Amino acid sequence: MIRKTFFLLALAVATSGAQAQPSVDDLGEKLVNDFLTDVITLESHFEQSLIDAEGSIIERTSGTLEIARPTRFRWSYSEPYEQWLVADGTNIWSYDLDLEQVTVKPQSEALANTPALLLGGSENALEQFDFGGTTVEEITTWVRLEPKDKKSGFNRVDLGFIDDELRRMVFFDNLEQTTLVVLYDVKVNEPIDDARFEFQVPDEVDLVGTPAIGTPAIAETANP
Repeated sequence: MIRKTFFLLALAVATSGAQAQPSVDDLGEKLVNDFLTDVITLESHFEQSLIDAEGSIIERTSGTLEIARPTRFRWSYSEPYEQWLVADGTNIWSYDLDLEQVTVKPQSEALANTPALLLGGSENALEQFDFGGTTVEEITTWVRLEPKDKKSGFNRVDLGFIDDELRRMVFFDNLEQTTLVVLYDVKVNEPIDDARFEFQVPDEVDLVGTPAIGTPAIAETANP
């Protein structure tokens, strides 16, 4: 009788422990939530590959990514062309240095239902996405997010975490093209100069669009 009671007690403890273990999907949601809430600043180099529907790489680019939450980030391409994408909290500025053209859009409008919304880390970012599941592939935990707005221009984004930190992003658009972004030399929660997220339209550069109220005044030179 004592042996049977001990067996039942051991079984109950084992079952309770198993139920207490978080699922893989729970882990994935926690990784995304931690990225949005615990990462205040991020600096990283990146390599980006654009892949067509047949799996062929049709373009490779590289540059740097800087994030300062809430709502600000700077995505700077350096190779094979130079282009800046600066989110200052009110507007998104896209500056093509070769074309000498700047395009500006209100940030809330430009980022709605896009993966870039996750970079700014706004409080309601996840409200525009559904979790599509989590998988573990060797050392990378992949978390899938799907936009609730199916007209957003992309089907899903897969975020890859290594050692609990974001290291991969894969975007799947509606044209059956895939964009893979690999982050390296990542620095988290270290100070970044606020000037990196300010943009001034250079002199003699075409401006397309009208800035929303509340951004820095347009001046003659851009930040280096």
